[in-house]
Amino acid sequence: MTFLITVAVIGVVVFGIWRFIGSLDSQKKTRIKDSITDVFVQAERKGRFPRYPAFETEYLHEYPDFKKIEDQYPVIREECEALLASRKKLVPMASLGGGYTSGDTHAAQWNTLMFKSGQFIEENCALAPRTAAVLRQIPRVYTAFFSVLEPHQHIAPHYGYYKGFIRYHMGVVIPRNNEDQSCWIRVNADLADNDADDKTLIDKGERYYWRNGEGVMLDDTFMHEAANESDEVRVILFLDVARRMPWYLELFNRLVLFIVHRDGSVKSIREAARISDS
Repeated sequence: MTFLITVAVIGVVVFGIWRFIGSLDSQKKTRIKDSITDVFVQAERKGRFPRYPAFETEYLHEYPDFKKIEDQYPVIREECEALLASRKKLVPMASLGGGYTSGDTHAAQWNTLMFKSGQFIEENCALAPRTAAVLRQIPRVYTAFFSVLEPHQHIAPHYGYYKGFIRYHMGVVIPRNNEDQSCWIRVNADLADNDADDKTLIDKGERYYWRNGEGVMLDDTFMHEAANESDEVRVILFLDVARRMPWYLELFNRLVLFIVHRDGSVKSIREAARISDS
């Protein structure tokens, strides 16, 4: 009986928080999100969980399920290439990202097929069903999409939006497998540089060059930029994953994500991300 009462109380509290957040305007929601992120930032700086370097390639001990994705790389690439044959149907990132990556970031010709934003988008999953089937096997994933960057495009330096995520990239279509190092992402993970909020300091960051079928993880709340300097389209599989933390922060993070992904703003992203048949 005590357990049932506890569950009922938690349910009422979560419902109340969800209704309260849903009633706020976008600016107030952003302030709440920033405050929550700051909780994780301070926890990280106090050593409650490890701080990521610019790039982490030895991640399978912590996130072993990503091997399932990499083992299925040929299938994922095959479906992706079929989509690229009619990529004009893909959705511009500018129509999805909201304020946190607006402006110069969305000046790039950067498009997407989104599989999941809190919930799977079934119409889109049907366009690459085997890729979607692999993604359904991976726990902790809240956002999943093909990130399609056209030739000679640059995504300007910016910061990610939520410290409760860690980001995974796998190269899917990397021109010439990056022999000329034309497709890259650069991250400045220096805390002082990030605190300065001076985007010219991105020049001090470290570059990573994607490879077909290879993964990397990064903390996207650090200043970062990306580019496709080749003559061909570049595609990566892009996932936002619930970060591993001590149990009390994990519980808090999962509660936040549960509420946020039921908010109207995220539902609007899912609607905007749907690929039209027309």
